[in-house]
Amino acid sequence: SAFEQLRNLAVSRIYLDNIEHLTAYWVSLGLPLAQVSLSYGVDDLHGTILEEKIFHMAGATTPQQQSVAALEHTIREAGREPVQRDSYYRHISARPTAATRTIPAPVEPACA
Repeated sequence: SAFEQLRNLAVSRIYLDNIEHLTAYWVSLGLPLAQVSLSYGVDDLHGTILEEKIFHMAGATTPQQQSVAALEHTIREAGREPVQRDSYYRHISARPTAATRTIPAPVEPACA
């Protein structure tokens, strides 16, 4: 059940304190439950998957892929800030939020 999955994630965060990151695989949990898991010790939603087959061959009915925008929206709705990372959890880039985006100043055309 969803409760058991969230409980397992929370207990994992407490007892496996030597493991730095805990990932929710949204393909198996579903995106709504993966979003809730961010409040139960999870600090990573497995990224944009091009095409997931294993869970779906076993009967999963969750979407097979998510866009970057959908994942960012889900993470922000959970009160977190999305950050792109590599396989070693090093930050690659933080995508600009509406508050940090800047609009470039207009450029005057060069006169010949």
